[in-house]
Amino acid sequence: MAGSCQKASPLVGITGPADNPCSLQACRRARITKPARARSSKTQPRQRQARRARAARRPLRPHHDQLPRPARALSQACRAASTAPTYDRFVFLAGTALPSAGNHTTLNRLRTRGPLVPGAPSGYHRAFSHRRRSSWCRARRRLTWLLTHRLPDGPIDLAGDDTVDEQRGQKVYGKGRHRDPVRSTPTSTALRWGHQWVVRAVLGHFPWARRRWALPVLVALYRPEGVHRPLGRRHKTPPPLRRPLVRVPLRWFPDRHFVGAADGNYATHDWARSAARYRDRLTYLSHFDAKADLYEPAPAVVAGKKPSGRPRQKGAKLPAAAAVAQRARPRQRLNGACYGGGRRDVDVISQTAHWYEAGAGLVAVLWARVHDGTGTHRAASFVTPAVTQSVAWLTATDTGRWDSETTFDELRAYLGPGTTRGRLPTPALRGAPCRFGLDRLTAALYAPRPARQRRRSALTGPGKQDSTCSDALTAVRRWRWVEWVLAIPGQRTALTKLSRPSRQLLRAGLAPAA
Repeated sequence: MAGSCQKASPLVGITGPADNPCSLQACRRARITKPARARSSKTQPRQRQARRARAARRPLRPHHDQLPRPARALSQACRAASTAPTYDRFVFLAGTALPSAGNHTTLNRLRTRGPLVPGAPSGYHRAFSHRRRSSWCRARRRLTWLLTHRLPDGPIDLAGDDTVDEQRGQKVYGKGRHRDPVRSTPTSTALRWGHQWVVRAVLGHFPWARRRWALPVLVALYRPEGVHRPLGRRHKTPPPLRRPLVRVPLRWFPDRHFVGAADGNYATHDWARSAARYRDRLTYLSHFDAKADLYEPAPAVVAGKKPSGRPRQKGAKLPAAAAVAQRARPRQRLNGACYGGGRRDVDVISQTAHWYEAGAGLVAVLWARVHDGTGTHRAASFVTPAVTQSVAWLTATDTGRWDSETTFDELRAYLGPGTTRGRLPTPALRGAPCRFGLDRLTAALYAPRPARQRRRSALTGPGKQDSTCSDALTAVRRWRWVEWVLAIPGQRTALTKLSRPSRQLLRAGLAPAA
């Protein structure tokens, strides 16, 4: 029958009589039900992101095991100062920084490894700009490692000074115009645009050099007043910035004695007063203004006698150091240490007095005026709150302070602390201190090298007796290329097929000093 003829409905999966209105209405009201999709919780995207992050960090961990033992011990000492992802990336960047030549930017370091870099480059940039880390904790652990391995006992010699690295970017954070002490003369002042870093370094002896190496351990950036004024912060000059760089090691190592030296920029009454407060653990020395106000101690108050007014804060005024040195005859003749490791004859005049500043009181000091007997150096004045020290100690300690100037010159020539262009505070304050630490890492890797390897990489010349920073950096770079990058399976075989002069030429081209 026609009424009972079944016809396919336009709705898939539903059949019924085509001329039955009730069936058509039922078909129109029918719905195709799809299986409900499981909703993802709020924690699932985070878990997927964490899995991707772990997969990106997994290739970084073998690089830590490939580091030499001294570098691995130095890096493990700073492991607790940052999170695990940040630590893995810092270890990779530190191992890549030494073989890299040219600008020491993050991209240039990654470009040196090329396709061997695991992960995206943005993760290495975030290690400086966004990742959590404690700079003070990292500095403490590195200083602990340095004192344990290089200076286990005895006094710790500290050298403090400031250096300017030139910055050409217009929007670099903390950039200012500073005086360049190297190019300036007594009659003209040379200015340089860039960052002024206040550095505290530890002086240590190494078997391959006669002079002591200054290894930077604490660094602070001096920011111009225009940076602090919009933020409502108090502006600090370099002397106040340097104060915590000395007091913090005193708190970290209460059983060690420190000896610090500085130039005339830090010869302030506040510094002398602070050193006198820690006289039993800190011996401080600095250059001195020969026209400073010197006084005798305040007269003692007589017991039982009522003072007629306010008690006196100072005694009679004494002649300035320059006036005393001009009139005093004869002078003490000494054969003291000279810059460069030599010795010279000097004439010395020294006295004890009290340095006075209004509102700060008196500080007992020992001052000395040194005249060069050969006439090649101008006269210099020194001051120290350690009144029991000898004049020969003053000249020898100030001479060792100049080792930090050699370190600054080598850092600018070979390691490029001023090659970055950080526009935000975090990258600018974290990047340069890491580059200052490359000098310490180079010394830690070069020290255990055999003597034959040190002689092989050093440039010889008439009169040269010691290994320089360029020799150490060249030796470490060649060793890292041969034992780390070129030691990958498949590359060592191709390298051994080259002749010996060709291999030496390849190593020399891959690992220049600058």
